[in-house]
Amino acid sequence: MFPQCKFSREFLHPRYWLTWFGLGVLWLWVQLPYPVLCFLGTRIGAMARPFLKRRESIARKNLELCFPQHSAEEREKMIAENFRSLGMALVETGMAWFWPDSRVRKWFDVEGLDNLKRAQMQNRGVMVVGVHFMSLELGGRVMGLCQPMMATYRPHNNQLMEWVQTRGRMRSNKAMIGRNNLRGIVGALKKGEAVWFAPDQDYGRKGSSFAPFFAVENV
Repeated sequence: MFPQCKFSREFLHPRYWLTWFGLGVLWLWVQLPYPVLCFLGTRIGAMARPFLKRRESIARKNLELCFPQHSAEEREKMIAENFRSLGMALVETGMAWFWPDSRVRKWFDVEGLDNLKRAQMQNRGVMVVGVHFMSLELGGRVMGLCQPMMATYRPHNNQLMEWVQTRGRMRSNKAMIGRNNLRGIVGALKKGEAVWFAPDQDYGRKGSSFAPFFAVENV
């Protein structure tokens, strides 16, 4: 029903060598002390901004629509902070996939966990509604350390990356469920599992519900 985290000899094919190289660099990178990672991550995010003009344009337009009461200067500060967070997202992905549990536990605090535990003690399935924040990967690892659960996701097009991300995400969680696997989601909830789901993606007018969002009437 759910993706299996199995290594394949096919991943040794030359077409995956560049991916292996990138993963190796990321693994080495996240061995550095956390304060150093924070410094490097935010700087790399800021340095990437000139090369991501389309993303910058989208962010600027979204902020103009959602926060018309803010000045252009205030919105530009938000964009700059967003790109710094983007750099940290790369670092935190490596932390989530490669750090041991003991190291992850040193750097987080969780509030409201009792609400989830209380619901599961009643043998009820729980839909944990999340959003696609920059800290998504590390947040999932943290939640799994507190209360192992299942999560919906979109399978990666690169089979090696699919194996790595699934393996990394299941280090502290139970299973990953394809976002289109409705039967798997319902089945897990009926068994009393907690399932993480992020409804903040736009699948078009036929597949989405639109609601007011900040200053925009229909999003």
